[in-house]
Amino acid sequence: MQTKIKILLALIVMSITASSCDDYLDLRPQDGIIREEFWKTKEDVRAAVIGIYSSMLNSPPGVGDLPLSKYLFMYGELRGDMVSPGTNVTEDERDIMNTNILASNSLTSWAAFYRTINYCNTVIDLAPDVINEDPTLTQEQLNKYLSEALAVRGYLYFTLARTFRDVPLKLNASLSDQDNFQLPKNTQAEIFEQVIKDLKQAEEYGVETYGDQASNNGRITKDAINAILTDVYLWTGNYQEALTAADKVVNSGKYSLIQASNNTWFNRVFAVGNSTESIFEFQYTVQNKGPFYTMFLQRPEFIASATVLEDVFGIDYGDAENKDIRGERASLVPGTNQIYKYVGLNNDVRKELESADTHWFVYRYADVLLMKAEALAELGQGEEAVAIIDEIRASRNAIEFTAKTVDVTNKFDIIDYILEERAREFAYEGKRWYDVLRNARKNNYERLQILIDMAMVNAPPDQQQSIVNKLKDPNSHYLPINTYELYSNKALVQNPFYK
Repeated sequence: MQTKIKILLALIVMSITASSCDDYLDLRPQDGIIREEFWKTKEDVRAAVIGIYSSMLNSPPGVGDLPLSKYLFMYGELRGDMVSPGTNVTEDERDIMNTNILASNSLTSWAAFYRTINYCNTVIDLAPDVINEDPTLTQEQLNKYLSEALAVRGYLYFTLARTFRDVPLKLNASLSDQDNFQLPKNTQAEIFEQVIKDLKQAEEYGVETYGDQASNNGRITKDAINAILTDVYLWTGNYQEALTAADKVVNSGKYSLIQASNNTWFNRVFAVGNSTESIFEFQYTVQNKGPFYTMFLQRPEFIASATVLEDVFGIDYGDAENKDIRGERASLVPGTNQIYKYVGLNNDVRKELESADTHWFVYRYADVLLMKAEALAELGQGEEAVAIIDEIRASRNAIEFTAKTVDVTNKFDIIDYILEERAREFAYEGKRWYDVLRNARKNNYERLQILIDMAMVNAPPDQQQSIVNKLKDPNSHYLPINTYELYSNKALVQNPFYK
């Protein structure tokens, strides 16, 4: 049986490497890979679920896609204010950083996301039939597998909707060459509605624990589901629901902030991973490394912006030992501005290439706490929101220079403080653009200026006015549909800003 699992998993990995030249969503099945005849036992279902996670870790060779974690980094950081071009930045990457985005930009491809979505759809569609084939597969086991597939699908659609706004919503597996691949876009609101539906069902079926830390942090649990739900509810303005979802994670008692300590916090949370602060991480290993060592160290495509250390983390010029533990040689290296979070072993030593196994951090406990603070601020509970900020700052040795005295009755003051704290806490974790956009777009873009101010930090002087003019159009806040997708799928309509 173990041999069969290994063979099936190998077939799934092989299927990820395959590509269809005329399938815009990359959903078309490959002969002999995911057909119904492979779905006979609970081991088959388990292997297929493992295949979902495998497809999120690294893009298969030969298909032209980047690893999903690299897309997540770029979509969340390149249009923010904390990243600058490195010596090996590509023109497509630079164009996104300068808000000079065309539909022909290769980074606007969503194929890597839809490929994994189709693996999720395949499990959701075919796994229930296995219960009739294999009497040892219980309904409880099946529900747990479905929970994982539903939650990953929900997270990926959530990311697509935050990045492209309106995208095609496909909820059934592509199992035949006769499937309809000419799919129109659904609105962002429709995508968010489906994501919430998926996540609520996933929570109902979900797993509390797999019995070991790596699995609990590397696979979908109820806590991971509620972390995603908190995020989605903030985007949809459902603040009481966001607070409820966040409290489910906080009140579980499973997580805690590791207190500041020389050389231990960074190593435990980032270099090693799967700490008490972890909720969901892409589990890279020395055998299956992520893209970070190359993109930040060997051939640096991106570096920290020159002002990040001083403006974000702060510098105490009177006491060199007084440092926010998240800044110097945690997020970045002073002087070179190298992004350090994914290549460091501790605050003094980098990892070697052969041990470069740092994870990608999808949700951490501090994320849930600060999202809870945002919900509290929106609900008029400013004092409680500020108490959360203070708790996190104390655990990170945040310096007085970055502290703010805020009016706890002034929602915008508190939100601004939260955004500053999120910049410190999640530097280079793919959060910055989404955090600012989420808040800028509230109440019909009541706070558009915070998005423009962020863009101006790194804008080339000769392009500043052009960038401001572009960002005044909310359609520009979302990426265009890639030219190839438009060519392949005639039902798609381009984002109006890029027509």
